[in-house]
Amino acid sequence: MIVKIDHIGIAVNSIDDALKLYTDAFGLKVAEIETVEEQKVKAAMIPIGDSRIELLEATDPASAIAKHIEKRGEGIQHLALEVSNIQATLEALKEKGIPLIDTKPRIGAGGTKVAFLHPKATKVLIELVEH
Repeated sequence: MIVKIDHIGIAVNSIDDALKLYTDAFGLKVAEIETVEEQKVKAAMIPIGDSRIELLEATDPASAIAKHIEKRGEGIQHLALEVSNIQATLEALKEKGIPLIDTKPRIGAGGTKVAFLHPKATKVLIELVEH
C-alpha cells in the first residue's frame, strides 16, 4: 500500500522568501515551481534524497493553504505518502473506517493523483500520492 514518504508540505506566505533558507543556507536546488489551479496554490518542489520538501503558497485567500496559515501560521501543513494504487488504497482505508476528505483522487503537483485523509483520525493531514 504505502511505498515511501513522498514529501512534506510546508505552508508559507512567500515561496521566494522561504526558498532563501533551502537554497542559500542549505544548498538545495528547486526541481520545479508550478501553480496548481485546482488546489489554489503555487508549489515549489525541493528534492532531498528519495523525498522532497514542498513549499506551498496560497494563490487565493479561500484556499486551504491560506486558511491553514491564518489559523496556525506558517509551517508543516501535511505529510505525503506515496502509494502504488491510490484508488485501491482509498477503498481499503474507507473499509477500515478511516475518514477521507477525498473519496476519489484529484490532480496534484506534477500531474500526480492525490487524495487527503481527514486529520481527525490521523492527527496530521495526510496526502496520498500516486505518480
